[in-house]
Amino acid sequence: MTDTIIERCETKGLRMTGQRRIIAQVLQDSADHPDVEELYARAQAVEPAISLATVYRTVKLFEEAGILDKLEFGDGRARYEDADRDHHDHLIDMNSGEVIEFVDPEIEALQEKIAQRLGYTLKGHKLELYGVPIKKT
Repeated sequence: MTDTIIERCETKGLRMTGQRRIIAQVLQDSADHPDVEELYARAQAVEPAISLATVYRTVKLFEEAGILDKLEFGDGRARYEDADRDHHDHLIDMNSGEVIEFVDPEIEALQEKIAQRLGYTLKGHKLELYGVPIKKT
């Protein structure tokens, strides 16, 4: 990932208002997978005049332009991440909702092997694991 979200929006010809730039920067700076409500709170901390409707419209625009990926982990909250991130998989903590990113070379190799065995060339995949923390005794 070399370009920023703002640069990719501009390259795609999206009109970048001041508020859209703030939302894009908040997304760029996010190390987690925020939902619209979280993005709204973070953007409002920078610019109190930003409305929730503006955040919803901007996120939808960025998603339709291929700038953001929408993630749904079964908790009723759509979350977002930069579509141009390095490949990774997700482990979702079912108690806290925390989303942990990981890459495992063994899983990657196994997926390739399965696709080949079934007669396919793997072009992409998404892996989501759901779990609860192991209780320590």
